[in-house]
Amino acid sequence: MEVVIRKDESSVAALVADAVDRLARAKPDAVLGVATGDTPIPLYRELARRVDAGAIDLSRFRVVMLDEYLGLPAHHDQLYRRFVEQEVIGPLGIDPDRLYGPDSTARGEQVDRAALHYDTLLTRLGVDLQILGIGSDGHIGFNEPMSSLASRTRIKTLTEQTRRDNSRFFHGDLARVPTHVLTQGIGTILDASHVVLVATGVGKAAAVAAAVEGPVTARVPASALQLHRHVTVAVDEDGASELRYVDYYRHTYDNKPDWQGL
Repeated sequence: MEVVIRKDESSVAALVADAVDRLARAKPDAVLGVATGDTPIPLYRELARRVDAGAIDLSRFRVVMLDEYLGLPAHHDQLYRRFVEQEVIGPLGIDPDRLYGPDSTARGEQVDRAALHYDTLLTRLGVDLQILGIGSDGHIGFNEPMSSLASRTRIKTLTEQTRRDNSRFFHGDLARVPTHVLTQGIGTILDASHVVLVATGVGKAAAVAAAVEGPVTARVPASALQLHRHVTVAVDEDGASELRYVDYYRHTYDNKPDWQGL
């Protein structure tokens, strides 16, 4: 697990955008896994700026979603598909037909079939680079604490903490926040060739420290990333504020060969 500490969220965004740029040049039709929420928005906007400037071409990328709410109407503005269309697909010039995500319309017994279908699709496509955020309780995707570290794409019940965290997207009304989602499992996420965890702000510092320097435990789902062969944790100074081995992380990155990239 490589930890890279940058000054602020814009510097983190530029760092990760460089990794996406490098991937696009090596594999123009790569599969990019995207996360939703506030944290990755600076990254997506930095990529859009580079696309607009003609510095990078991502039009052949295929994009896969990490998770999706269940129980919302098909055209609800808070579906994660809407977010990805608005923040990633349109701005990066990618054909909407190249976007793949869980079936938010599945109901009842259809939910398990929808989860298996999406997990099988992800295995067939193969994710080259997966962008992740981290929840204040250490969740990745919607794998809440005590999720199986070998889990696959499935339905999950959201914790009240996660629903409170997300209520800001529903006008602060907790009653409007869905209680269930379809999410890639931790095992599914670990299938990606390269995982980049982006975390900024002091509110994520405790979760980052637990995931990076704590034991591997289902209590902190993101700690499972310690088992992955190629993980980059990209954090700003605030997000790194509870890490104990900051000097080591800085020294390691500063002395990394330029040709390695992230």
